Amino acid sequence: MTRVDFYILPDLDAIARQRFACRLAGRAVAAGKRVHVRSPAAAVEELDALLWEYPPDRFLPHTRLTAGEPAPAAPIVVAAEADDPVHREVLVNLAADIPDFLAGFERVAEIVLAGERTAGREKYRQYRERGYALFHHELDDWE
Repeated sequence: MTRVDFYILPDLDAIARQRFACRLAGRAVAAGKRVHVRSPAAAVEELDALLWEYPPDRFLPHTRLTAGEPAPAAPIVVAAEADDPVHREVLVNLAADIPDFLAGFERVAEIVLAGERTAGREKYRQYRERGYALFHHELDDWE
């Protein structure tokens, strides 16, 4: 059964969501997991660049998913929301919707900023209606 974790951040800007996604991806890779980071298409390039820089004390091996090319070997794959995943262990979902391809993922991470609680609650409700195991993490000081 897929586990869905909601991380509630006190921050208000999108870059905080991306930094936290980098942190989650790094922890998953350190635990031996492969990560699919699903991002709005307009933010894929920015997230890819951030993974080179953040966190500043470590390198996160990653690549961008490019349609028509072979599946990448890197443990972290950054992809646009329309792309199908190549890894099915951990999904970090930065997109506004819930993807149809959740089956088979061990874990899903949803990152909710303080100003987006209404949208976060709606996603939570949708996951609950689909029968997923849900967990809630209120993070006051995560950096």
